[in-house]
Amino acid sequence: MPEHNPVLRDARRIVVKVGSSLVTNEGRGLDDVAIGEWCRQIAVLMKSEPQREVIMVSSGAIAEGMKRLGWATRPHEVHELQAAAAVGQMGLVHMYETKLREHGLGSAQVLLTHADLADRERYLNARSTLNTLLAHRVLPVINENDTVVNDEIKFGDNDTLGALVANLVEADALVILTDQKGLFSADPRKDPSAHLIPTGQAGDPQLELMAGGAGSSIGRGGMLTKILAAKRAAGSGASTVIAWGREPNALLRLAAGESIGTLLVAPTQKQQARKQWMADHLQLRGAIGIDAGAARKVVQEGKSLLPIGMESVKGEFSRGDVIAICDAQGVEIARGLANYASAECRLLCKKSSADIESLLGYVAEAEMVHRDNLVLMRGT
Repeated sequence: MPEHNPVLRDARRIVVKVGSSLVTNEGRGLDDVAIGEWCRQIAVLMKSEPQREVIMVSSGAIAEGMKRLGWATRPHEVHELQAAAAVGQMGLVHMYETKLREHGLGSAQVLLTHADLADRERYLNARSTLNTLLAHRVLPVINENDTVVNDEIKFGDNDTLGALVANLVEADALVILTDQKGLFSADPRKDPSAHLIPTGQAGDPQLELMAGGAGSSIGRGGMLTKILAAKRAAGSGASTVIAWGREPNALLRLAAGESIGTLLVAPTQKQQARKQWMADHLQLRGAIGIDAGAARKVVQEGKSLLPIGMESVKGEFSRGDVIAICDAQGVEIARGLANYASAECRLLCKKSSADIESLLGYVAEAEMVHRDNLVLMRGT
């Protein structure tokens, strides 16, 4: 059997994005058979591999709302688009809940905007919520919050949202199911010599030249948005597959390593991408001084940094900022993502993780910096 990159076969966390034309059967209303089939495949994936986690990013609210309101063409007025989204979202989320429940899976609706992912605090809150849902084996169904935000309706697309979600949850792979077989060397509707591109590297400029315009009158995206989404997803180390959504057992076959559609491989692995991003930070918002025992655990044993090992806090930083971790001599030995703001850190110095809730009134994480979000600096 021909294989894609092993990352697809071995992916633990997968974001699956489906487009409007697939979800609504080219605008004729929600396609319960197609949605049910994707939900069945996801259930098989999650039950056969208990460690596998799936997030669904689904278009279709506006298209379903148009059908329910009796509109044959997509309106241009923002308030009409928002009204269609409000009407259609009811049917979309109910359909996913029904189909997933048939296979014993719980679901949750999550509506996001680009603003949610641009603001650091809201970004971290969204990430924590999604991670909690996944930990409870609940499948998040994500869509843009088209009802209240007009920028996303006018300029946004769920290909981009799928990539942003892949970055948000640090997914291993992004699967974009569309009404095309994948990326072709030219538009196959115009050029009979066009051939499918089975694999490439995400971010390759040549891929953007091959991508055409929007593929359907229902959705807003096209192949170019999918190529750009793959480039964005690769920033956090996630590879992307673009495949035909009605390919029989597409998700199951991809998870088995079969070559379907177009694979765009991330040039940098997930862990390396995140740690390189932290190491490349030129301006750090603050620093934490730690004792010799904590330094040994971080450097030699690869452990997370716990509050008990912290001795001092410098600077003012927020949760999620990249901070320096310094030894007793003030030498930076590592850096990582802070789970608590500087004011909170000062209260946590030399305290046990068990005391976090009594000191702060809540618990974000047991660690100050988790080992997955920590990179050692050269010379340590």
